[in-house]
Parts: sequence; structure tokens; C-alpha cells
Amino acid sequence: MRLLLSASLLLVSSALALADGAPMPGGPAAESGQPHGAASQPVEKAPARALGVAQEFSMPSGNIGCVYIPEGGTDIYQPEDGGPELSCDRIEPKYVRAILGRSGKGRVLSNVGDQGCCGAKTILDYGEVWRGGPFTCRSERTGLTCEREDGHSFLLSRARLKAD
Repeated sequence: MRLLLSASLLLVSSALALADGAPMPGGPAAESGQPHGAASQPVEKAPARALGVAQEFSMPSGNIGCVYIPEGGTDIYQPEDGGPELSCDRIEPKYVRAILGRSGKGRVLSNVGDQGCCGAKTILDYGEVWRGGPFTCRSERTGLTCEREDGHSFLLSRARLKAD
């Protein structure tokens, strides 16, 4: 009975010490030679990575809108490959999304679950050019063409979709 009572007291005192933040007897502080309750050395943290800011623009028609995510992403979204990423949505005649990532061909997605296009305050008027990271987009009455520095691109218009 005494053995059971002694074991119970040891468990309770250990649990109380852990709840107070103190190390258990014989734990890491005892092994390191630090006195019980001594402050540990501060751990150096890696500097916080600066996140970028997304840029948005829409075509004058209100039918196409784009979001540019810089390399490293934003506090809301990080591209799979780390970015940069340019995605443009077209509403009519069918909702689609065209994407250019860091590398590879442009892609057109026809099953877009998060439809929310074209509310950007910045309008890219016909004849204007937008540039961000490795991407350049040209707004024309016939549609929007966006290209990455290596030549991969996409074209969105009411009449055509093309990605390469």
C-alpha cells in the first residue's frame, strides 16, 4: 500500500511540475547541469519571409479579370510551385480560367469551382499593356493575350481560348 501511495505522489508532483512549466526531476535541465527552474538559452528564429501583394486588373468589357501572385505568394495564397503565377478568368460564353505559372505551358481550366471574376478596380484599357514579374498582358478589343518571358502564353476572348 505504501509503495502505491508513494508512486501516486510522485506522479502527481511530476504532473504539477509539468503544469507549472518546470522540468521533471531527472529531465533535460538536470541532465544539462542547469539548476532546476533556470532559464534556457533563447532559440534564434529564422527571419520572417516577406510576402508579396497580389495585383488585379480587368478588361473594359468586364468579361475578363486577372490576378497576379508574385514569387513567394501572398498571406492568403501560395502557388504550388512558389510562384509567380498569373491567372485570368473569362465569364462568357462559358466560365474558364487560364493560368501561367513559374514554368511550363499555359493551362485552361473549364471546371472552376471558385468563380468570382472581374471585380478589380484597375481596368486595363484596350491597347494598354500590363507587366508583372515575368508576365506581360496586352488588352485588345479582340481579347487578352498574356505571355511569360520564355514565350508560353494564353489568349482569352469571347470567341477563342488558347494556351501553350
